[in-house]
Amino acid sequence: MIEPLIGDLSLVVFLPLVGALVLLFIPRPMSRALLITALLFSLATFLWSLSLLGRFRSEIGGMQSVERIPWIPAYGIDYFIGIDGLSLFLVLLTTFLGPIAILASWTITDRIKEYLFFMLTLETGMIGAFVALDLFLFYVFWEVMLVPMYFIIGVWGGPRRIYAALKFVLYTMSGSLLMLVAIIYLATRNPVPSFDLLRLYNLPLPYQEQIWLFLAFALSFAIKVPLFPFHTWLPDAHVEAPTAGSVILAAVLLKMGTYGFLRFAIPLFPEAALAVQPFISALAVIGIVYGALVAMMQPDLKKLVAYSSVSHLGLVMLGLFAFNLQGIEGALYQMLNHGLSTGALFLIVGMIYERRHTRLIDDFGGLWKQMPLFSAFFLVITLSSIGLPGLNGFVGEFLVLLGAFQKTPFWAAGAATGMILGAIYMLWMFRRVVFGPLDRVENQKLKEIGAREVVMLAPLVALIIFMGIYPQPFLSRMRSSVELVLYRMDAKGDRRQARVASHLAPHVRGTGLGDNASPLTPDASSE
Repeated sequence: MIEPLIGDLSLVVFLPLVGALVLLFIPRPMSRALLITALLFSLATFLWSLSLLGRFRSEIGGMQSVERIPWIPAYGIDYFIGIDGLSLFLVLLTTFLGPIAILASWTITDRIKEYLFFMLTLETGMIGAFVALDLFLFYVFWEVMLVPMYFIIGVWGGPRRIYAALKFVLYTMSGSLLMLVAIIYLATRNPVPSFDLLRLYNLPLPYQEQIWLFLAFALSFAIKVPLFPFHTWLPDAHVEAPTAGSVILAAVLLKMGTYGFLRFAIPLFPEAALAVQPFISALAVIGIVYGALVAMMQPDLKKLVAYSSVSHLGLVMLGLFAFNLQGIEGALYQMLNHGLSTGALFLIVGMIYERRHTRLIDDFGGLWKQMPLFSAFFLVITLSSIGLPGLNGFVGEFLVLLGAFQKTPFWAAGAATGMILGAIYMLWMFRRVVFGPLDRVENQKLKEIGAREVVMLAPLVALIIFMGIYPQPFLSRMRSSVELVLYRMDAKGDRRQARVASHLAPHVRGTGLGDNASPLTPDASSE
């Protein structure tokens, strides 16, 4: 049997990049052909990624669809990729939003070829970072994401786009360089240098080394989340980015930080993670409340949604650092929820801005009378963002609060306060924009959303409802991988802080711990 030159997972990673290269051969004046080509490649990537979901085995906690090719063998660097329950739905979220982001770019007219080239290249970088299992390869994809987003903000953004783009790059690069140093140090701690993440999971490190290495990784990821007080780049980047750029930034790029903690910082350095857990949890709760309070004061729709991301991602961080099954599952689910609801909110803001050329909340009012379909979509998305039962946001928030309460009830109470504030500012904003008298002449001339915009919003709303009513298909595919993370922490860190039930053993054996896996049994871990 002839082996394929490229596996399904690699095809998902690089198909957008192939599309970006194809765009270079299409003449610049053919803007419609450029848009259709980009849309077809992003849509093909999404459809192909569904095959990963079809073959995924939920009972396996380790890596699946693994591909490994020697890349720079002299330095122990491989092209090594795979997916598990932690990354599967983040990959699908990225590919799902790709065609929607291209559709949102239909009104871009300036340098459309370059814009679409960067959008497709960015998609490859994001997917690659989610599936990379070699730390050097992960760092390459991590940096590949930076360049396209810099240009998308800096060239096609608003009046302060250069300032916002430079701030985004400087913040991200400052953390990334420290992470690179830590990656190189980790690789050289092996008897034979290796960047293999699964091998490095089993590397015994003294506590002091874990602290410094964790801090190097954590700074890079905290900036990306962004965790309070590393959040100041985010509102500028969101406000100045074009609509599609804001969608991708909020829905996917911010998840790189939370995913980085879960995939790298926590399982690689479990003792350090346990040591800083109270500190990170405190910053997460501060971010939840601070983000909600600042969002409440914003007169600009886009800034309000941007600061809401600070609050929502703080909730994700609180769930991750609860270090229990409910907290981490809730955090993962909330990553997906935030990607859908906040991405949709930025689409909503973009649609209204294209019609009114203002984002000031006070400039609107009475839109339900003029744009009922738009307002109906807006309502569902707003209720999703505040966690209404029956919609996706409720499931993630409930699990995070449950996990946080089991760890520290005080932090759970703080997070719940931030969520109450979130409901207040979102509903207050919605009332001022959609209800009330239609007394402004400009608003009386607004046109209802068209077919292209309905195609953008309808799949998002459908998923919001489905994930709120029936979360089991998502949670069941995450569970074994989350248990495996907890098992690794239990095997390497303070066993009293990460208890794993005795039924875990069948999910762990032979599912990614590698040949050097700890011989610790689940029974021993319950000391």
